[in-house]
Amino acid sequence: MASASPDIAKAVAGRPERPVIALVVPCYNEEPMLPISAPILLGVLDTLSARGLASDESYVLCVDDGSRDGTWRLIGEFHASDKRIKGISLAHNRGQQSALLAGLMTVRDRCDAAITLDADLQDAPDAIYEMVENFRRGDDIVYGVRSSRPTDTWFKRNSAHAFYKLQKRLGLETVYDHSEFRLMSRRALELLSEYGEINLFLRGIMPHIGLQSSIVTYERAARAAGETKYPLSKMVSASIDGITSFTAQPMRIIFMIGLSLLVIDIIVAIWVFIAHFYGNAISGWSSLMLSVWFLGSLVLVALGVIGEYVGKIFVEVKHRPRYAVAKELLD
Repeated sequence: MASASPDIAKAVAGRPERPVIALVVPCYNEEPMLPISAPILLGVLDTLSARGLASDESYVLCVDDGSRDGTWRLIGEFHASDKRIKGISLAHNRGQQSALLAGLMTVRDRCDAAITLDADLQDAPDAIYEMVENFRRGDDIVYGVRSSRPTDTWFKRNSAHAFYKLQKRLGLETVYDHSEFRLMSRRALELLSEYGEINLFLRGIMPHIGLQSSIVTYERAARAAGETKYPLSKMVSASIDGITSFTAQPMRIIFMIGLSLLVIDIIVAIWVFIAHFYGNAISGWSSLMLSVWFLGSLVLVALGVIGEYVGKIFVEVKHRPRYAVAKELLD
């Protein structure tokens, strides 16, 4: 990628010309991938420094999310050979969102801006240079957005797009085709720390922060090693968490369906009375069973949606810690 353009040779007022950049990488069972990704990320730091875009004190923070393989051992080995690789290990597997938050809160006072990206490097590391340039221009949040998904299967690509459209229709504000690849300034990190909910959905929180933002596009690459940690089941779970954490629209939809069914019931009741008085009433087993099954299914779906919200309230009122850091390599 070309060197920084003349219009960004100097940072805007209030921004350091050579900011300290922290690359926050959540890791869960990434033993096959880390030997590939760690040198690449260190190379990104070298290039940022050589171009005068970032400080030599920039670093990579690997967040071990309770891995069951040798991920933490590898992080320790990398840290011993290069202090720019730092790490924290969570006491238990808490999921990607909590691991990201743990990393961001760890680097909050140790950097000028943090960039989150997955260890599989499917989110192009080359886009980091443009992200940092945008930060130096004055952006507090820079979203990495996929311009294409050539490595995804037809089903995964279209199901992901369907989830984005569903979220938008239900009132959840997110950036289309953006995952967790983003830059956040220290100011954005401070504001993020004020969000205290247990049920995290960072993609939904970012637009709510409301600071100056921009988009950097990139082409999603194939995973070099290991297996994906984000199958369809987790995509569905994340979408449900996002919707129920940020909007009550599903409950309103259930209410409107209930009103619609009430209108239908009134119409059917009128028809039944007319048929009865004209002697045309016919008792039908099929129509009765269909009605019972349809309404029974609808009630169960409604209870399930309401249960999602009640469950979240149950978790939130306990105010339990979102994660616990067991080990640190931050020197």
